[in-house]
Amino acid sequence: MRLRISRRLAGLGIRGPRSLQARTTLAAGLAALVLFSAGAWEMGRVAYGQRMSQTRLEAQNEAGDILDSMTLSVWPGGDAEGQLPYEIDTTGGLASSSSGLAAFEPNRKAFMPLPGTGSMDSPFWGSTVATFPAVGGGQSPALAGTTVTVETATLPVSLLARGGGTLSMFDLATGSPPDGMVRVYVFATTDFARQAQAALDRDLYPAVPAVALLVAAVAFLATRRALRPVEEIRVRTAAVTATDPRERVAVPRTGDEIARLAVTINETLERLESASRTQRRFVADAAHELRSPLASLLATLEVAEAYPDRADWPETVAVATRQARRVHALADDLLLLARLDSAPAPADDRPVDLAALAQDVAVDFAARRPVEVRDDTDGTALVHGVPLRLERMLRNLVDNATRYAKTKVEVEISVQGTQVVLTVHDDGPGIPAEDRERVFERFTRLDDDRSRDTGGSGLGLAIAREIAERHRGTVRVQDADPAAPGARVTVRLPLAD
Repeated sequence: MRLRISRRLAGLGIRGPRSLQARTTLAAGLAALVLFSAGAWEMGRVAYGQRMSQTRLEAQNEAGDILDSMTLSVWPGGDAEGQLPYEIDTTGGLASSSSGLAAFEPNRKAFMPLPGTGSMDSPFWGSTVATFPAVGGGQSPALAGTTVTVETATLPVSLLARGGGTLSMFDLATGSPPDGMVRVYVFATTDFARQAQAALDRDLYPAVPAVALLVAAVAFLATRRALRPVEEIRVRTAAVTATDPRERVAVPRTGDEIARLAVTINETLERLESASRTQRRFVADAAHELRSPLASLLATLEVAEAYPDRADWPETVAVATRQARRVHALADDLLLLARLDSAPAPADDRPVDLAALAQDVAVDFAARRPVEVRDDTDGTALVHGVPLRLERMLRNLVDNATRYAKTKVEVEISVQGTQVVLTVHDDGPGIPAEDRERVFERFTRLDDDRSRDTGGSGLGLAIAREIAERHRGTVRVQDADPAAPGARVTVRLPLAD
């Protein structure tokens, strides 16, 4: 709904304020205007209702007063009996009424119903509703076309003799029989209620816009004060660049949402700076790693080209092939890391048997070093993942173990609770405790010269950890068993359902 309205306004060339401060001020002002207008209307309605209740009570009291003042020889007449219009009727006809009712009593005929005959010991109070017709002929009395509440008081004519006079006088004047009744109608008009409501409206409605403007001004100042740290955060954040993400925003001491926003932005900038450092280091290390085999390859080919007659071409081709393979392997590792960084979730998720995968990897490495696989799962080592990625993880772990093993490499597979645990153990020199996390960093070598001689690029364990984490698993270097020294690398992956 809001979107449709915005599009229609945009089609008419009307655009709302873009500033959050302006929108908040406008919303607060409009809300205050609506609420205070509704409040003023409700107060006027309550005042009208209260004054009408008071008017009905006054009408009832006036009816009693008129009936109490009547005798057989004296009864009210004209407008001297009270503020509200009244009519006095007997069983015989109209006795008296206010001048304002004359238009509704043609030929002195009563407007309200006449009482019947009977007798009673006390006044009878009542209430009814009267609807006045629209009077034509150019006359438009105040009550014309209105509906009002009417309070009534009824008394037998015979009880009026206490004031003196004879029944014949009353009968002669009103045509009422001796057993007739007299009833007083007092009309509770809305004049006083409307006057009270109008007086209240004159005081309230001019104040509504003023109060709405005051609320809008307060909202403007409060929003401006609240958004001041946000503007500072924006300016600081705009100064951050990808090459220099060291800028930090000031954290307000308010402890509110803006303070938490500043903390989150600083944490994001910290991660950005860390990622920038890692990227720069990665690019520098990759360039360094690629430069060594390329330099060796170029030197070999340049010597052979300079002295073709004295070059040992089979050896030259063998050296060039070895260096080209090294560059190719390094390029494959870098490409795989880039893919893992850009696609964290596995794209081909299916059940994979780690035990069978480990057996296949062990067969491939048998020519380099004996790899013993011990499966304690009975074929239940199933995990969800990408088979090629999981195979690459196992190959990297086994390849790292065979580089440093003295005699053998062992692969143990078991199921512990809801996890498949795979441990690769070699009987080599092991990994010092202080380096057990550093070995998973990219291009990290604990023995740089030996790693280069054996063809290691420093990316194998880093790739293995990346693959495990993309499969919701972990890779850790465990403490070596005193009875079986060497490196123990353990992989834990969630067990497939």
